[in-house]
Amino acid sequence: MIDPRHTLALVTGAGSGLGRALAIELAHTGFKVVGFGRRSDALLETQSKIPEGCFIPKVVDVSDPRAVSVAFDQIRADHGAVSLLINNAGVYPRNDIFDETGSSFMEVVAINLGGTVTCTLEALKDMGTTGFGRIINVSSFADLAPLPASAAYSVSKGAGRMFGAALHADLHDRFPEIIVNTWMPGMLATDMGIPDGLDPSVAAKWGVALALAHDPSLNGAIFEMDREVPAPRGLKRKIKDAVLLRRPPPPRVLKI
Repeated sequence: MIDPRHTLALVTGAGSGLGRALAIELAHTGFKVVGFGRRSDALLETQSKIPEGCFIPKVVDVSDPRAVSVAFDQIRADHGAVSLLINNAGVYPRNDIFDETGSSFMEVVAINLGGTVTCTLEALKDMGTTGFGRIINVSSFADLAPLPASAAYSVSKGAGRMFGAALHADLHDRFPEIIVNTWMPGMLATDMGIPDGLDPSVAAKWGVALALAHDPSLNGAIFEMDREVPAPRGLKRKIKDAVLLRRPPPPRVLKI
């Protein structure tokens, strides 16, 4: 398990919704939390809900690589290395495809995918040096079952899930202590979710439980809400398991 007392956490999109709930839950667990967001007033509202000295608000647009780089340099100078990164920032504008333009489409991609990539690459500057780190990418199944008026969101989230898999492929042999997971929190009662969705404070408990688990066997795993999504098994693997009377391991469940 990660020791919160010696780990600096960073949550993107910390000014509202799930990002705010994650920052609050992390702080109450004992982490010092840096929160990225585009609005100062929203970040200050998050800060007001967290014990004094446990939350560091940073006004950063994650779609701007230069702004992200400057912010990470300031964090390193003032607070040390980031060991836990939760890439949560995202937008869901719900544009009909006939109303979409190339620019509006790529603006969504720049935040939902570009922000995840840029923040991860900056965090890896620290994690690659220490050989230790925790990265959680907040995602969804939007690419597998897109809703109407969600093309940019679905494409960006699907690409984000693929980025997590590629990141695991790049890192797991050389840096087994940098644990990467994709987490889909479910339909939440937030501005991006649905009115009767899950309370984000409940989902945040699952996200923090996953963040605390620093187990190399989790590397590359995908979780939906509080449960692991088993990796697909090919036909050869299924036949081999059947011949050997071997059952696949049950999915892991996050304990809160």
